[in-house]
Amino acid sequence: MSEQSRSGAEKFAEQYERIRAEIAKEMIGQQEVVEHLLMAVIAGGNVLLEGVPGLGKTHLVRVLGKVLNLPFSRIQFTPDLMPADITGTNILVRTEEGNTFRFQEGPLFSSIVLADEINRATPKTQAALLEAMQEHAVTVAGETRKLPEPYFVLATQNPVEQEGTYPLPEAQLDRFLFKVLVPFPTLEELSAIVDLTVKDGGAEAQQVIGAEELLAMRAAARSVPVASGVQEYALRLVLATHPENADAPEVTKKYLRFGASPRAAQALLSVSRVRALAKGRFNVAFEDIRAAAPACLRHRIALNFEAISDGKDGETLLQEIISSVSEK
Repeated sequence: MSEQSRSGAEKFAEQYERIRAEIAKEMIGQQEVVEHLLMAVIAGGNVLLEGVPGLGKTHLVRVLGKVLNLPFSRIQFTPDLMPADITGTNILVRTEEGNTFRFQEGPLFSSIVLADEINRATPKTQAALLEAMQEHAVTVAGETRKLPEPYFVLATQNPVEQEGTYPLPEAQLDRFLFKVLVPFPTLEELSAIVDLTVKDGGAEAQQVIGAEELLAMRAAARSVPVASGVQEYALRLVLATHPENADAPEVTKKYLRFGASPRAAQALLSVSRVRALAKGRFNVAFEDIRAAAPACLRHRIALNFEAISDGKDGETLLQEIISSVSEK
């Protein structure tokens, strides 16, 4: 590693740690969730947060916006929410020159968009998010309008309450770089949460960087080299989720209906670059790929009927698949 590359990696790791430390002032526990969210945001991807209500998912996204000093908006998804409610619409305005139409921006026009309980919206409204998530633009009345950069959609959904919900289609799930599972806090963490929120309120997170610095961190991550052997390992992990692949492990052939898309491979490599720099390295290692794999793959695979009838858990199967793929 050259002196310049080493210096760049150290600066990146220092900024990353400062961001993480500020978030920790208002977030008790959930260290892995915070790490995944940070890596995805720096990589420029959307994140789906799954967990029961009350675990601080919305608060985490708000704190992230504060620390990164980015415009933040929250959309509470409900069955009666219409596409125009989130994209914006043309409104009639009366001026001295006469009546004219003016575009009224919707809540999608923000750098960090929290889509709360995204699976409560109808497919029509969910589809309105697709263009924003993939193209960072919205089209209203035939006119395409660019969204601010950097731009992220961070969505939440409740895995327990399914009444009155509309499961996200595979095409939309694939637009999420990560699916992050938010666990229930431990006894010690729960005690600290109560102390923080009920007693003195604790310290407030402060701004660490802005939009320009975040974009610079993203550019730095993209420049991290990936050795051919490490890249091939990432690609073999993705192929190992495809039951029609002759080299796929037996657990895949027996229990999976379909595997991850090429976007999964792109996600693995882009996030692994961020993780490498966050650890102070200017090269991607096998451990970076393995660490990113569960969050990159869990929402891109589907269990078949045999897996459901045998009571198989998707997380356990995914770990078996990852363990079955050798580094060489």
